[in-house]
Amino acid sequence: VSMNDRYLNTNECIAYELIQRREEGLDVGELENRWKEIQNAYHKEDAEQLLSELEAMDSPKGLRENEPSNLEDILGEKNDDSNNVSFKNDFLLDRILGGWMGRAAGCMLGKPVEKHPREKIREILQSNNTWPLSNYITAKGIPDEVKSTFSWNRHSGIDSLRENIVCMPEDDDMNYPMLNLKVVESYGLSFTTENIGTTWLELMPIMSTFTAERNAYYNLLSGYLPPETAIKRNPYREWIGAQIRADLWGWLSPGNPKRAVELGWRDGRLSHVRNGLYGELFFAAVLSNSFTSDTPKDALQKAILFIPEKSRFADAIHFAMDLEKKTDNWEIALDLLQEKYGHYHWVHTINNAALVTASLIFGNGDYEKSICNVVMGGWDTDSNGATVGSIVGTMLGAENLPKKWIEPMNNQIRSSMKGFDRSKFTDLAKRTVRQINK
Repeated sequence: VSMNDRYLNTNECIAYELIQRREEGLDVGELENRWKEIQNAYHKEDAEQLLSELEAMDSPKGLRENEPSNLEDILGEKNDDSNNVSFKNDFLLDRILGGWMGRAAGCMLGKPVEKHPREKIREILQSNNTWPLSNYITAKGIPDEVKSTFSWNRHSGIDSLRENIVCMPEDDDMNYPMLNLKVVESYGLSFTTENIGTTWLELMPIMSTFTAERNAYYNLLSGYLPPETAIKRNPYREWIGAQIRADLWGWLSPGNPKRAVELGWRDGRLSHVRNGLYGELFFAAVLSNSFTSDTPKDALQKAILFIPEKSRFADAIHFAMDLEKKTDNWEIALDLLQEKYGHYHWVHTINNAALVTASLIFGNGDYEKSICNVVMGGWDTDSNGATVGSIVGTMLGAENLPKKWIEPMNNQIRSSMKGFDRSKFTDLAKRTVRQINK
């Protein structure tokens, strides 16, 4: 992989590092001015020097206290009130299969329109009378003049259109739960962050990774160890990549959110810090609670207790949970989210986690409504569809998932990861349950 790769490129790293530092509350005005000068008369050495200075800056004291990255400080005195409930195998298999398939279908729903803003998604769906969403996206009936202003996501977007679906196409959002399953099969639940890194290198092609994961992967190849892998040349360390890796930890810890958080932390710290980490920890806990909660709201409320309460992430989750008090109209809720968090990059953790949370509350356990709501919200549509689909799928179980969403996948998933291509969802669920029983 070349250092000119879009995620490793010095110019791109500087641009996003400046934004990241500003979000942390640092004054980077002088460095921004220097960057403008360097760009005018470009010298690579000057750019590298500037990036080093940006990376060496210390975050404000308040931020370090309110948004810790080490597990002891994140958890504080929190105790797990779960009484290690035991579940029957049939129950676990149905719920976990519901999670795997629910995740895949939600991911596939969002795939064709990933990267496009909410307004563009609406325009394209209204052009062939499929707004509001109630099925997989189709290209049929979209007028040519609208089509010419729009491109389907190049990562299997076309394969995810209703008329082309034969299975779940390859996707990073689905690679990670499979990869994490392999970690646990190989190392048991006492796996380390280094074991995760080794498994990445063994199973996953680097070009199947994006943003923070691509940079962490490159850092592993360069000889860095965690937690350095998460912070070296990695301006994406608070983006959504860790959040899409949460599922397996929740499935392996039914009714035991504290354990889900601990497992998620060992995974997330390879590539993420602070809010980037909290996305994984929070949704791992939500998924763990999905086995024992009657409503998504209950699962969310119990999970937020594990996140540092003065963090920007916790603020965003509370904001999203309170939206139903302000409106019962989903479009108005989306306007409020956009107004509050629209300044974040479309694959940042904070805005997407808030959108997922609101979709779960407004969907209130209805699978179709929940995944359609979140995809209509824009931002990281396939990742958010996957997380929402996974949580509601785990709550409902495979038996209760609508067939119209599940049957088109023909119980098969493609993958770029060694040993996982053309896996069956039923097999992945059985393998997951086997690890719980161990």
